[in-house]
Amino acid sequence: QVQLVESGGGLVQFGGSLRLSCAASGTIASINDMGWYRQAPENQRDLVATITIGRSTNYADSVKGRFTISRDNSKNTVYLQMNSLKPEDTAVYYCYADARPRGYARGIYWGQGTQVTVSS
Repeated sequence: QVQLVESGGGLVQFGGSLRLSCAASGTIASINDMGWYRQAPENQRDLVATITIGRSTNYADSVKGRFTISRDNSKNTVYLQMNSLKPEDTAVYYCYADARPRGYARGIYWGQGTQVTVSS
């Protein structure tokens, strides 16, 4: 129906930058909100940033001013530019899409996750 594939994670030093990408594919009729969550070991999955189809954005307080979410609707892709990274940003980052596959009901779809590790 809808598959999300993330890329761009890795190891970076304190203060460095990474850009995550997440591309949705499949028999997609429409995509509404897209966004990113993250989960550190032994923690719950927390919201990082969201973006509507109209490109309105929302950020967790911990990343405001450092992370920027964007999307390319023509490519069904969402991005997360992460600057001034800190060790506490270390987590598995998951993208999601609120999407409606052709012939199916609307639902929330998740990527497989990509590891981001920030060394001090």
